[in-house]
Amino acid sequence: MKCPPLAATALVLSVGLAALVATRSAASPASGSLPPDPALALAALDRKIADLDTAEQSDKVEIGRIGDGIAAMHARVVGRGRAFYKLTRAGLLPVGGGFDALVTHAMRVERVRRLLTEELGDEARLRSRAVDVAAELERIARDRVAFAGQRSAMDAARLAAQNEARRQGSFDRAFQTSTGASPDYVAVYGGADGIPADPSAAGFASARGKLLFPVAGRAEVLPARREGTDGPGLEIHAPAGAVVRASFAGHVAFADRYGPYGRIVILDHGAHYYTVSGNLNEIDVKIGQDVAAGERVGTVGDDGPGPMLYFEVRHGSQTVAPGPWLGL
Repeated sequence: MKCPPLAATALVLSVGLAALVATRSAASPASGSLPPDPALALAALDRKIADLDTAEQSDKVEIGRIGDGIAAMHARVVGRGRAFYKLTRAGLLPVGGGFDALVTHAMRVERVRRLLTEELGDEARLRSRAVDVAAELERIARDRVAFAGQRSAMDAARLAAQNEARRQGSFDRAFQTSTGASPDYVAVYGGADGIPADPSAAGFASARGKLLFPVAGRAEVLPARREGTDGPGLEIHAPAGAVVRASFAGHVAFADRYGPYGRIVILDHGAHYYTVSGNLNEIDVKIGQDVAAGERVGTVGDDGPGPMLYFEVRHGSQTVAPGPWLGL
């Protein structure tokens, strides 16, 4: 006996859905790790997201076809059921039909019953597949959220790495050239005993032992150093928010967050001399700005071990002991 057209459709849909489910499972986030290289990992993640988009579109088309198949199959089942009901109510022996009519009627009832049973089974299988595809669409939605979260995290990490590389480059370049304050810049120094009125006349080297202390008021000073540096620095413990000032007139070469220094300002004082003020809470100057001795550059911050200013003096890229320059 030939398979009814709708039953054949159900069979094709069942086989197709089974293949789709097997294919979709390969797109799961747990199906494989991403390459260690960030660029390759982003590309792989984008491919996974694109695969999910394709799978979702295919599943939506498929579930639409299943819905049409279920509607048609259900209508057929209802019609077949009504026919079966009429046959069974009529009784097994048509009036005056004799034995041959009895056999023919019984065979007809059995045929309708068998077809009804098959069509009920086909409808049940289609409904089951519809549930499976709906669950697959839910999984795809979850995977897309997971992949989107991974991609956002990777983008954030990439941007953070780029920013850190930019800061590293700016930090390194800050010690490669030295111009000091602009020759057109005029500053009046008040309360900065021992510092020349015109810094360009004698230069930073002549201020050794007479640099303005970078924090006004009482402070405790301890020798220290920061990770990645060879030379010494000072931890100047002062109240959080205390004003940090320029120890000598100069040009802002760097003003940003940088690694273990936290928020940092580097002042170029000319002749390749620099002062470094780190662990700031606020930065009040911008790169390229000229500042006078005693001018505010930021405030004391607290990155965990207590409020302090981390202070260095550098000649070129080399740190030198800052104590003698401050007269300590």
